[in-house]
Amino acid sequence: MNAICVIVASVVQATLPASEFTLEWQHSIEKTRWSERYRIDAEQLTLIEASVEGNGAGMQPPPEAVLRDRAWTWRPNLRLPVVVLAASEFANDYTLCALGRCTPLRTLRHSALAGPVELRACRADPAR
Repeated sequence: MNAICVIVASVVQATLPASEFTLEWQHSIEKTRWSERYRIDAEQLTLIEASVEGNGAGMQPPPEAVLRDRAWTWRPNLRLPVVVLAASEFANDYTLCALGRCTPLRTLRHSALAGPVELRACRADPAR
């Protein structure tokens, strides 16, 4: 079964069984919402949709983006082996949504470990 592994300092912090997930956050400068939806394809993450509620400070939507529900939305179809997220005390936390539940990313990591958070495709343990 497909899953999302949340990794800090090469240690798996959480494994969430899902075939898709959404990552959401507020841009630290513009204070607008950004959202990315991923599908788990074997050992890769495919960014299938992205949206942002504004532009500026490095967040200009591409020319193919359409304005829908107050957000610029587009389909990057970008395959990635890992998504690396900075963990900053100066910005709001990321929210990871999967299987109808949304969880702040900091609640999925052990506080003793510092460093960026990696999201990777992995296999869920069916015994859990």
